[in-house]
Amino acid sequence: MSLAEEFKDFIMKGDVVSLAVAVVIGVAFNAVITAFVTDIITPLIGIPGHVNFASLTYTINGSVFMLGLFVNAIINFITIALVVFFFIVKPVNKMKELGPKKAPGSPTTKQCPECLSTIPMGAKRCAFCTSKV
Repeated sequence: MSLAEEFKDFIMKGDVVSLAVAVVIGVAFNAVITAFVTDIITPLIGIPGHVNFASLTYTINGSVFMLGLFVNAIINFITIALVVFFFIVKPVNKMKELGPKKAPGSPTTKQCPECLSTIPMGAKRCAFCTSKV
């Protein structure tokens, strides 16, 4: 098999294609959340104090600290984390709860009636007290 054929097989695997789609959707989702926070949430937060977070900066010895952009990034992160938690993690956990339950397997041990030790199911004598089971 040539190197080009190996690479083609690797790229065409379902996992690689699914991962690529997930990354593209994740980037698009991040852009939507960033726009939502920057254009809607942050201005709403700034209304009571008449503060524009995008222009909120501090300057010390010529160094400019973009505090407003940092606040936007924190709000972005929290918003994305909340969306992932409530729309992905919670539903998946609920589906796992509602899914088929595993039947308990047959027991492999039993208790000795004399000394109450745990012994294998096929044992004819207890390994601890040597009584017949």
